[in-house]
Amino acid sequence: MRGKYLIILLLLLAAVPGKAQQHELGFFAGGSYYIGDINPYMHFAQTQPAIGLLYRYNINYRWAIRLHGMYGSLQSSDAKVKYNEGRNLAFKSPLLEIGTQIELSYFRFQIGSDNDNFTPYLFTGFSYFKFKPMGELNGEWYNLQALGTEGQGTTAYPDRQPYSLAGLSIPMGMGIKIGLGGSTVLGFEWGLRKTFTDYIDDVSTTYANPNVLASQNTSAAAYLADPSGDYSYEKTGFQRGNSNTNDWYSFAGMTLTFKIKDKSNHCPGVNRSRGNWLKKQ
Repeated sequence: MRGKYLIILLLLLAAVPGKAQQHELGFFAGGSYYIGDINPYMHFAQTQPAIGLLYRYNINYRWAIRLHGMYGSLQSSDAKVKYNEGRNLAFKSPLLEIGTQIELSYFRFQIGSDNDNFTPYLFTGFSYFKFKPMGELNGEWYNLQALGTEGQGTTAYPDRQPYSLAGLSIPMGMGIKIGLGGSTVLGFEWGLRKTFTDYIDDVSTTYANPNVLASQNTSAAAYLADPSGDYSYEKTGFQRGNSNTNDWYSFAGMTLTFKIKDKSNHCPGVNRSRGNWLKKQ
């Protein structure tokens, strides 16, 4: 439902008349990281490289709509975060996101203007993302979702079904934009993504019976479900993760975009003078 209302808002804003309508194409370069059961609090911990492509439509001086595709990776481990070091869980996952967002500039902003060439901005929207948590055993990486480390796919846990490797998220964040010359915009932004899954890290509920995992799934599933090395007591039914909270992920970095010339841009100096003329109206 939230996505439907956001689409209606985007369409209404696109219909708002504005003399500053401009189009941009560019790229994103930065990093991606995760917040969840293995890393509940430490922002930017184990940040991985991320890249992206984006298109921005500036509706007017303050509102813009953006489409983007982002690719990065997420990873975390109890051994490095030290939130629950004895549990010894770890994962890594590729991350692909395709999304749209609306941006609200704090100041007036127009590409090519001598005066309106800097602003902070806020953004929100919705995205579709894909992930695939992996775990390492003896130098080999395993698809954790396929292993069913919390009993998915076994007769002992019929209520635990394999989770989806795709979902929707809500981006929300902030940034700054700086106009460079008549056609270039440099930006820096940080955005969190609220998801509706608790399995980006393959950790959510309680420990499954290791004998069930070994017999009905694989021995790798039994080990990666509990790689702590401490088998002095029975952990079946004890909390492995926190199913009351969903996972988050983030992209943070630099954007560099270039204005797409339209019919009104006949020469490099036209847009700059037009921006100053509009400022006076």
